[in-house]
Amino acid sequence: MTYSKKKKQILLTCFSTVFLLANTLHAEEKNFLETSSEDINTSNIKDMIIIPYVFSAESTGFVGGFGVIKQGLLQPQTTLVAVVSYGVEQDIMINGKEDTANFSGGFIAFENYKLPFTNRFFFSLIGLKSYFPNARHFLDGSNSSNKNDTFVTPGASDFLFTTFRYVLPIGEGLDNPEGIYNLKNGFAMGREGYGGGVPFTTGRTSLGIKTFYEHDEFENNIKIKNHLTKWDTNGLRYFVQHDNTDYENNPSRGYHFMLQYSKDYGKGDSLNSWDFLEFKYNHYINLPTFSWTQQNVLALSAWTGYSFSWENAENTTTGLNGHRPPPWEGARLGGFNRMRGYENNRFSDKAVFYATAEYRAILDWNPLRKNEYMPVPVDWFQVVAFAEAGRVHDTYDFELLKDMKYDVGLSLRAMAAEVPVRFDIAYGSEGVNFWLMAYQPFDF
Repeated sequence: MTYSKKKKQILLTCFSTVFLLANTLHAEEKNFLETSSEDINTSNIKDMIIIPYVFSAESTGFVGGFGVIKQGLLQPQTTLVAVVSYGVEQDIMINGKEDTANFSGGFIAFENYKLPFTNRFFFSLIGLKSYFPNARHFLDGSNSSNKNDTFVTPGASDFLFTTFRYVLPIGEGLDNPEGIYNLKNGFAMGREGYGGGVPFTTGRTSLGIKTFYEHDEFENNIKIKNHLTKWDTNGLRYFVQHDNTDYENNPSRGYHFMLQYSKDYGKGDSLNSWDFLEFKYNHYINLPTFSWTQQNVLALSAWTGYSFSWENAENTTTGLNGHRPPPWEGARLGGFNRMRGYENNRFSDKAVFYATAEYRAILDWNPLRKNEYMPVPVDWFQVVAFAEAGRVHDTYDFELLKDMKYDVGLSLRAMAAEVPVRFDIAYGSEGVNFWLMAYQPFDF
């Protein structure tokens, strides 16, 4: 689940490899980062998977570590993921003075635990404690901002999120609150009559509350107004979501929508109070196949949001807009899910609108389907062409539809260990970006 470029570009590199084999983990909870290089060896120990890895990125330098995945801890549907990482020494700058530091990080996630004495009440958590030697931040992310208007700083970056989700006893949630599917070769079986039905009468509907805590330090703060040393935020998210697709991990028809309100009440060490209301809608259309494809889908998504609390006037204490969310929260664009042609959280403001279309084709060709040397099964490969448009603005009006940012891209995806994984390449007005991530982009 949710990340400034530091915890956004690195987490993907060192943790997405773990996600490839863990078949849950809500990456919407936090933005997980851009990859640069990796070398992975996987070994299986009973129902536990251990994954050593190395990678390199600007904000961390060369890093090594390992991840552990435990399926079915305490309950059959749960997944536990734990990752530790450590990097080689890097040169850093702290307010004009040269120094050295190492990247370090510990990550844990425990997902989909059914609470005792309940049938449809689930709990998840995801957390990170880390230190980044050279993290990049976009504090001014307005639509007209310059991509070079960033600052680089060492500092700690920590977060903890929990989710309490209740599946309503209506529609498909009545008999299948866990969302269990019978899969064969990466496709959900017996789902021909599902997807695209009447809302709430069919499909699975959930209500829930999420808690969030985020802590980011700016040790090299000489270029920040008022020399801000850290940005802490904590609060609650309230959400309702409805899934009316044939298979949530890779839908071929139907729709999905979510309404969520996030609120930092300004308690504890929070920098300031803020709020954000957002709505997302996804739609999937099953198209005729070609002689060389198994499934063709047109996938559409729109997302919009608004921060009622954001003040367009500067706060004299922080030197920032008053009661604004952090750049990695609220109305933001850029990264591995929305506006993939731009850096993570490149744009942020009071209001946002975003829309995208993807043409997804699952190939008949799969040289790894029965490869005995693969540590995990690869059920299919998917090629995708996509286009995106979006804008942030200081008011919620039709200006959001003018002077928008655009990008186009291609993607190669695979169903590995019953999880869609993707390698995206996207081109926008500020250059080309590459992304490696688990799950389809609309899942966030």
